[in-house]
Amino acid sequence: MTLSRLIYLALFLMLTCALNAQVYQQIPNAGSVNWQDQVLRATGIGSPNPKVPFAAQRAGAIRVAKLDALRQLLETVKGMTLTSETTVRNAMIENDVIETRVSGVVKNFKSVDTRYLSDGSVEVDVEMPLSGILLDAILPGQLGGQTPGNLNYNVAAQPTFVNAVYTGLIIDARGLGLRPAMAPKIIDENGNEVYGTGYVSRDYAVQIGVVGYEKDLNRAKTNERVTDNAFVVKALRVDGTNQTDVVVSNADAANIQAAAKNLNFMEQCKVMFILD
Repeated sequence: MTLSRLIYLALFLMLTCALNAQVYQQIPNAGSVNWQDQVLRATGIGSPNPKVPFAAQRAGAIRVAKLDALRQLLETVKGMTLTSETTVRNAMIENDVIETRVSGVVKNFKSVDTRYLSDGSVEVDVEMPLSGILLDAILPGQLGGQTPGNLNYNVAAQPTFVNAVYTGLIIDARGLGLRPAMAPKIIDENGNEVYGTGYVSRDYAVQIGVVGYEKDLNRAKTNERVTDNAFVVKALRVDGTNQTDVVVSNADAANIQAAAKNLNFMEQCKVMFILD
């Protein structure tokens, strides 16, 4: 094998590993969501109109491709999971305000690549961030209000290290079939919310999302969202119709609440989920 082929193979393997490490979700008949980087992507296709002058056909094809990309992007947003029981599509159907906001927000997409095909058609790749104006359009107007430490646990589940200082929380849910969502929850064995939109600042939730997602525990530990000393908890199972919420033991729930009682990592959304 020649040196150039070896280099090509090495680069291909590196790219494949990098892609496999990303938390991707392909929305049927639409675009995709990179939950790890919090970016939505879609591709629009436009064909030239033979009824217009040849010199104007390419520009027309580009406009059609961008309109198609906008449609694909909107379908991508609609196909995303909002909570364990609700998709964005359902939220838009139930709330005209959300529908209007989302429809307006997706128009702010950015074109990242344009390809001109041999038959005269055009493909346009577009993307937009999940965090920021999109989350602002979708998340409820009021979040937070709950106080960490207000859940009562039996003696056996009392916190064991209430004086520890943690900079964030990592929930390891690998092997449990966890699916990403915009507003997931951590719940205890009794079904009580340990973390979720009831505990977060809306400003932080809009800026960075309610939780971050990763596939690798070591990478998560070095993520600026939770560094330098994240509390790592192994999930017992996932919950909800959409399988987006994680269940932790009552003992771990007590420790999470105790650690958060004197710190602000919950309010600042310094929480990450590890999934497959």
